[in-house]
Amino acid sequence: MSLLIWQTRFESWLHETWSQEDKAHDVAHLRRVWQTAGRIIEGTDANPLVVLAGCYFHDIVNLPKNHPERHLASTYAAQETRRILRDVFPDFPSELIEPVAHAVLAHSYSAAIAAETLEAKVVQDADRLESLGAIGLARVFYVSGALGRALFDDRDPLGQQRELDDTRWSLDHFQKKLLRLPDTMQTEEGRKLAQHNADFLVTYMAKLCAELKGDFCALDQEVLSTFSARQLEY
Repeated sequence: MSLLIWQTRFESWLHETWSQEDKAHDVAHLRRVWQTAGRIIEGTDANPLVVLAGCYFHDIVNLPKNHPERHLASTYAAQETRRILRDVFPDFPSELIEPVAHAVLAHSYSAAIAAETLEAKVVQDADRLESLGAIGLARVFYVSGALGRALFDDRDPLGQQRELDDTRWSLDHFQKKLLRLPDTMQTEEGRKLAQHNADFLVTYMAKLCAELKGDFCALDQEVLSTFSARQLEY
């Protein structure tokens, strides 16, 4: 059975049965993760069906970022993935179920579970790339808005004179997590794409800081130089 048919079947089932209010982790997100993963696995020995299933089921159990069991979400998702592949898709190759479950288990940043297979590394990288670039920028403010967090500390937007706190200010999440993601990438292509898209976020920060100073037609050069250099230290 072709990958496209499997993808169509997975998406049809998810649209019919998966109730997901979080639009940062909806079927469109799963489709984008698979699209990115498809680019990463080009020229590799990764099993594309394992990667496809891992991408489409990695968030099948998705707990809010402020949930006390957030770090266990990927464990629950791996368990549910095993059940779905066995019960809903009984023609899915049985020998691939555990590799898919491992990819789901290891994708989570908060769980900090090591990816032990190439397929798991690809799914992890593809999912983390969703947190960077223009899509990542949109998603971080969407999620922060849903949690009622302020956009930024207008007196000290980059936290230069205070401790960073991304549970209060959305912009702090850039330094607390997002700009660190390139160093967590497991594949060469993932690292390249992540760095490119992290640079975009630094440019956004420089534009924001320039606007807060009343300059709407420039970038804050100090921010660009500071964070371009700082990324090398993470």
